[in-house]
Amino acid sequence: QVQLVESGGGLVQAGGSLRLSCAASGLTFSMYAMGWFRQAPGKEREFVAAVIGNGVRKYYADSVKCRFTISRDNAKNTVYLQMNSLKPEDTAVYYCARSGSYFYDSDTDFRSWGQGTQVTVSS
Repeated sequence: QVQLVESGGGLVQAGGSLRLSCAASGLTFSMYAMGWFRQAPGKEREFVAAVIGNGVRKYYADSVKCRFTISRDNAKNTVYLQMNSLKPEDTAVYYCARSGSYFYDSDTDFRSWGQGTQVTVSS
């Protein structure tokens, strides 16, 4: 059974940084692309970033490009999201997700989800 456990969320002032982690178990981690999504109150869940199985190719939503960095450590079965220059509009619950394949194909291809971690950015 796949388990994804996020950590690292919290309250930060605008302009600050946070690093989210997602520890995975119950799967051959390096065989799957991993992603981060977020959901703000009253809004739909949206794609944030994804990384393919070997960590080489990465994808970002336009709203977070040049501020957020996704990475993974396949030896530790962990994916990270480094968030810099945070803005109040980044406030959301952030979810880690496992794709159905090695490559990132689409936002709809994610099969397993973590419980989420709250990120709150104050102005």
